[in-house]
Amino acid sequence: MDTLTHAPVLARFGYAVSDPTRARILLALAEAAAYPSELADSLGVSRQSMSNHLTCLRGCGLVVAAPDGRRTRYELADDRLGDALRDLLGVVLAVDPACCAPDGTCLA
Repeated sequence: MDTLTHAPVLARFGYAVSDPTRARILLALAEAAAYPSELADSLGVSRQSMSNHLTCLRGCGLVVAAPDGRRTRYELADDRLGDALRDLLGVVLAVDPACCAPDGTCLA
C-alpha cells in the first residue's frame, strides 16, 4: 500500500468529495462508524450504489472496513478527516455563477 502526502492526498480527497453521495457518506462517517445497509437507508441510495461508493472511498484511502462478526463496519481511515470535513463546512465561498453551476460543476 502506498502512503501519499500533500498534493496527491488533496487530489484523492477532491475526487472523493466531488460526488455528492460520497461527500454525504464521509460526513456521516465523521459522526460515527456505520454499516453499509444503515448508510444506504439513511442516505436514500441503493445498497449496490452504497457498495460502489464505499469501494471508491476505500480505494482512495479515506475509509477502512472493519470486520464485525458477519458484517463489515466502515469508518474514516483517520480521525483527522472528520475534523477536516467539519472545518471545510465552515468555509464561506464567493461563487461566480458564470464559472460554477449550482451543483458545483465548473463551467469554465
